[in-house]
Amino acid sequence: LERPQVVSHAQQSLSYTLFDCKWVPRSARLLCLGSAARGTGIAQLYELRGARLQLLREIEKPKPIKCGTFGATSLQQRYLATGDFDGNLNIWNLEAPEIPVYSVKGHKEIINSIDGVGGLGIGEGAPEIVTGSRDGTVKVWDPRQKDTPVANMEPVQGESKRDCWTVAFGNAYNQEERVVCAGYDNGDIKLFDLKTMSLRWETNIKNGVCSVEFDRKDINMNKLVATSLEGKFHVFDMRTQHPTKGFASVSEKAQKSTIWQVRHLPQNRDIFMTSGGSGSLHLWKYEYPAQRSKKDSEGAEMGVAGSVSLLQNVTLSTQPISSLDWSPDKKGLCVCGAFDQTVRVLIVTKLNKI
Repeated sequence: LERPQVVSHAQQSLSYTLFDCKWVPRSARLLCLGSAARGTGIAQLYELRGARLQLLREIEKPKPIKCGTFGATSLQQRYLATGDFDGNLNIWNLEAPEIPVYSVKGHKEIINSIDGVGGLGIGEGAPEIVTGSRDGTVKVWDPRQKDTPVANMEPVQGESKRDCWTVAFGNAYNQEERVVCAGYDNGDIKLFDLKTMSLRWETNIKNGVCSVEFDRKDINMNKLVATSLEGKFHVFDMRTQHPTKGFASVSEKAQKSTIWQVRHLPQNRDIFMTSGGSGSLHLWKYEYPAQRSKKDSEGAEMGVAGSVSLLQNVTLSTQPISSLDWSPDKKGLCVCGAFDQTVRVLIVTKLNKI
């Protein structure tokens, strides 16, 4: 088997701390979001021209920008939703970014993570945005409704609030179904069912959960990857939920340091990339077991976990790679941002051979 190679195609040094980078859908453009030295927020729009990145626009905002998503917008508008250090959720028209098209003080503290669904033609149902914050709450917003979230998942009475580090949508395969997965600093993973407005499942992976992602948002739940503070990641098979044991999973120790992000290849849901505290990227492939479920001694269905194999790994930076995004349009094109204040565009080869 020819192994895919991870080739650094273009890179750009930045004068600020980079927290998130995103491809602009249906374009050769990407966005860098972060914090300037003087404590303001920065958003830069770049275009990939050959092997270099051309700066098209720089926008400065009052508060550092932690995270962004295009997931709840239409392909025509391509509005960007961002979460900032002050707990604000803003939606921007990048063509006229002076004033947000939607703005709400969503949380009391920093918004660590954001995800969108129902836009870009991905996922059925309303366009919605989920935000997870240090204030311990996870909120779901419909941009068509001002000021109040459509769902608010907060600690129950007497439960201590945990810093929510990561959120992701899934199961949006029809108009009614939708879930949110959230990961917390104490290792908790919670799966909220937005149809029944209830906690559907929870587990603890013993270490802060840095990133969660479903392999696809717009299908029946299939797989969920969760990455952690101590270099481990867990792949849960989400097809079969056992009444007491929950979902079957396989875990893999990728490296010694934190795994900051996981992102599935848009064109192949069984391939995913993790980014690490050591400045490295690891490309993985999930192999399904011969049978995905079996019956336990009581006759209840339980899932069977598959296995994970490493396709390639590469070290790009001396600092953690904290953000990662595959191009939805060009297979193998990817952007990553690291704390060495550099954004890098990568090409992963031979993905069609796997």
